[in-house]
Amino acid sequence: MSYFRCFATSRRTTFRIVSKKAYFPEVLAGDLIDNLQEQIKQFEPGYTLGERAETIEKQEDGSFIVTSNKGTKFHAPVIAIAGGLGSFEPRKPLIEDIEFYEDKGVKYFIKNPEKFRDKRVVIAGGGDSALDWSIFLANVASEVTLIHRRNEFRGALDSVEKVQELKTSGKIKLITPAEVIGINGAEHVESLDIEENGAHRKIETDFFIPLFGLTPKLGPIADWGLEIEKNAIKVNNALDYQTNIPGIFAIGDVNTYPGKLKLILCGFHEATLMCQAAYAIINPGKKYVLKYTTVSGVDGFDGTRKEAPKAVVKAIV
Repeated sequence: MSYFRCFATSRRTTFRIVSKKAYFPEVLAGDLIDNLQEQIKQFEPGYTLGERAETIEKQEDGSFIVTSNKGTKFHAPVIAIAGGLGSFEPRKPLIEDIEFYEDKGVKYFIKNPEKFRDKRVVIAGGGDSALDWSIFLANVASEVTLIHRRNEFRGALDSVEKVQELKTSGKIKLITPAEVIGINGAEHVESLDIEENGAHRKIETDFFIPLFGLTPKLGPIADWGLEIEKNAIKVNNALDYQTNIPGIFAIGDVNTYPGKLKLILCGFHEATLMCQAAYAIINPGKKYVLKYTTVSGVDGFDGTRKEAPKAVVKAIV
């Protein structure tokens, strides 16, 4: 959305176009995503959410079949991998049989805090996540216990002070220095074995939430025959960010090349050049003409013309 501002001088009148959305001194990740989705809406993209690309099979005609972890198949002439740093997996504590209790009281992420309403919760960790969720769940769970192997916490000072206040008021139980060394329960977490100052004791709980951070891993990407270097996909940055497999590109933090910078700005640049190369693969022999798509529109991959609403196209008279 833009508006015009007029400046009159003795020699000339200057028109300046000022965009209300052109300048962002800072932006939250969620807001950036919302703005990008709004920008791309005119091209009517399709989305498949909650699934992970598991395998890629190249066809005789050069196209690909991508199969997700839920069995969904996608047929495409070009693939662009924009996997960021990979799939983030939680750092799990070295506790015997912890995998058995996953989704049976052991949680590595908190997606729906209401799941812990009026329940007993034990959180382990010493960083911002452990502190912040302990503070939040203090007003949701019937009992919150925070366990850390040290007396000192690595989180924000105000969060540490808030936990101290909640401990003093009896809203949070704080056990330090201590460590969870065992989980008990027939079909669900019922209690935890704690080692505190060399002594062992047991505490009853409904949920155990170890928050020790995340580890980025490439996941299935590592099995697709791509050239990998330092946990990233090598690409040809001299031309179009194509991988060692023709027709497969990698852009953003997931790729690597000499001088690579892991910045959002660089990802946008890489995506722009990748799209031009993808156009040439999809439309062999057809000349690509660079246009400003928000004004002139663009031919979509399905052959239809995508144009911006006429209301946003302004003329100076």
